[in-house]
Amino acid sequence: MAIEVFNRFEKKYFVGEKQMIHVLEEIEKHMTPDKNNIGRKTYSICNLYFDTADNHLIRTSLSKPLYKEKVRLRTYGAAKKEDIAFLEIKKKVQGLVNKRRTKITVQDALRLIENRGKIAVQDYMNVQVLKELSYMVQNYKLYPKVIIAYDRMAYFEKGNADLRISFDTNVRSRRENLRLEDGDYGHLLLPRNTWLMEIKTSKAMPLWLTQLLAEEELRSVSFSKYGAEYKKFIRMNEEEKEVIYA
Repeated sequence: MAIEVFNRFEKKYFVGEKQMIHVLEEIEKHMTPDKNNIGRKTYSICNLYFDTADNHLIRTSLSKPLYKEKVRLRTYGAAKKEDIAFLEIKKKVQGLVNKRRTKITVQDALRLIENRGKIAVQDYMNVQVLKELSYMVQNYKLYPKVIIAYDRMAYFEKGNADLRISFDTNVRSRRENLRLEDGDYGHLLLPRNTWLMEIKTSKAMPLWLTQLLAEEELRSVSFSKYGAEYKKFIRMNEEEKEVIYA
């Protein structure tokens, strides 16, 4: 059964293409790749983010409050309307990330948004999470806002499933045609050959990992894919206005 509730700390780092060689060599001594990453192959993740008409959730998040939250629909690989996806609430409280999600078809997730939190509950759904999602949809009046996709490799520490490290690259986004079934294409958000490494654990990092970070001089960064996309969106709108009124 897929885990539907997560509580953990997340640290993020940018890793260059040359650094990845040593980083992966060391990580693979201590960790096991996800079943979809055998041979260092990547798999795609596609997220449809929901927000208010005035982008309240992401604007609040970027102000770095002690508490912030996001709602997104996540699919793995190509998605059809009838495919099972994950509808998620992601909260962050003083650095601790809490993620709650339920299985749901792509079309039912969109119905939940369109019907302002109302949906026919199926046996495979997490009823408690659905109640929380329904409240947020009603309270904020959420709409589909942006699709963000990327290619991922993920690892789990041997004998310790609590520690997970993921590497995302080819991060791309689009604000037009917000249909997941039409693919995960989009405009690049990060330079090519740049990887975003995320270390996820509810405990302290093992010694081998802290040594690796020190050796490669990797420093944690404050970075949100949705936040980066929104700032790029605002910047492009401002540039367009400058051209129009020049």
